[in-house]
Amino acid sequence: MIKVTLRAALSRARCFSTRELTEHGSDWARAAELTEQASLYVHWPYCLRRCTYCNFNKYIPKENKDQLMTRCLQQETETLLQLSKVSSVTSVFFGGGTPSLAHPSTIAAILETISRRVHLSDEAEVTLEVNPTPAGKSKLEDYCSAGVNRFSIGLQSLQDGDLKALGRDHSCDEALQTLDQARRLCPGRVSVDVMFGRPEQTLESWENELNELLEVCDDHVSLYQLTVERGTELFKQVQSGRVAVPSDDVTAEMYQCARTKLQQRGFLQYEVSNFARHDSVSLHNLSYWKGKQYIGVGPGAHGRFVPLGDGGVVREARTQTLEPDVWIGEVLRRGHGTRRRIPLGRLGLLEEVLVMGMRMTKGINHKHWKLFSPQMNLHQVFGGSADVKELLQSGRLILDDRGLRCSWDGLAVLDSLLPTLLVELEKHVYPGPHEDHPNSSDRHPERTTSPR
Repeated sequence: MIKVTLRAALSRARCFSTRELTEHGSDWARAAELTEQASLYVHWPYCLRRCTYCNFNKYIPKENKDQLMTRCLQQETETLLQLSKVSSVTSVFFGGGTPSLAHPSTIAAILETISRRVHLSDEAEVTLEVNPTPAGKSKLEDYCSAGVNRFSIGLQSLQDGDLKALGRDHSCDEALQTLDQARRLCPGRVSVDVMFGRPEQTLESWENELNELLEVCDDHVSLYQLTVERGTELFKQVQSGRVAVPSDDVTAEMYQCARTKLQQRGFLQYEVSNFARHDSVSLHNLSYWKGKQYIGVGPGAHGRFVPLGDGGVVREARTQTLEPDVWIGEVLRRGHGTRRRIPLGRLGLLEEVLVMGMRMTKGINHKHWKLFSPQMNLHQVFGGSADVKELLQSGRLILDDRGLRCSWDGLAVLDSLLPTLLVELEKHVYPGPHEDHPNSSDRHPERTTSPR
């Protein structure tokens, strides 16, 4: 089963010579469309409890610091927008943590800060992740009044026993009531998250759950395979033998079953984990997969943008300080909590474009690739490789006049295809040893959750 994130590309991020960065920067100067706009992600780090499977950057607050957090989110938003010098924000996504714990006035304040600094269209997609509890449901209308026009509902399961085992704090009935209210407020703009590969789950029970879900969901579904992450309560349970999760073969069948059922009900798969009908795709997430700029605000948030306001000429991978109290202190002192900045040279950028672009069913078209690589087209990079030709002949990969993409079967095993493509890309960016070639000791691993 596919589990692709930015890790594959970011684990290969490197240090770069002055000459390489200067040359790369001139490319960005010619590609103004890549620097004038950005999407914006806002991370609300607080939760009431930690789910058994969760290793995200979230915290159980010991005291209420919502007002201070709101003020600092506004401050960092303003600082990073000024640093990026973008003229418009195309979409905003409030994630977490549990952003539906934030007061609607927090959402309104941050959107007002964005609008004060740059253009934010009235039609821009503004998404809020919602935990489907009675408290979350009660604030949906106020969130809409604050400027939210799309909801992402974390259903995860329609089985109360599974929800309890996962440590979720809502019931199936509460989730369905929240979904129903969200659909009334934002028809056609409600996404549901559902998880498979859960403890003791069978293919038959998954099929039944999908049938039930398709009777109540809106026009967007995100499927996520449960990953047993080290350090979580679920990891301890699995390691001790107290809990068993389905095998890889079973989860692969679950994935294919879901793809087929969703397609039969009019949902088009447009990305590895995402399905939409009636053109209800997530525009914010598409901006990630298409390699566009995004600004990350809040504790632990990640961003990719060119810091033009600081005299920068190349896109940087930026990470904000993880721990909320430390992040708050940094924002109060210097206006932002950026902890790490890594310049993305030519290879690092193209690796991200490749890894993220191949997640989409449409893949990477030639025009899009040329924006980032005017020197070498897709055929030049991948067309002459014997290893890539083997993937093409197997039917898992397609390279034609439309661009580079996976077939239906290939998308399900994208993890196994990417190493070949990444090796071939590196060969063409650095065809031989020379003074500017970074070596393996210069690599800077960085961890990020998959944008969704």
